[in-house]
Amino acid sequence: MMMKFRVEGMTCGGCARGVTNAVRAIDPEAEVAVDLAAKSVAVRSNASADRIRSAIDEAGYRAVVSD
Repeated sequence: MMMKFRVEGMTCGGCARGVTNAVRAIDPEAEVAVDLAAKSVAVRSNASADRIRSAIDEAGYRAVVSD
């Protein structure tokens, strides 16, 4: 399932890697596309949106499911 999140606190490539790693820690097969300019991340994963949001939050960012 494809999900999109607005992620507050992402400012650089290191942040993008941190978010990507957080998502892949719960689903190693997830497809993750980070857009730093839009401060968003699109994720294709079998994990739930709540689990992905929590993983991003636990990595030190604030994720909100977006449309």
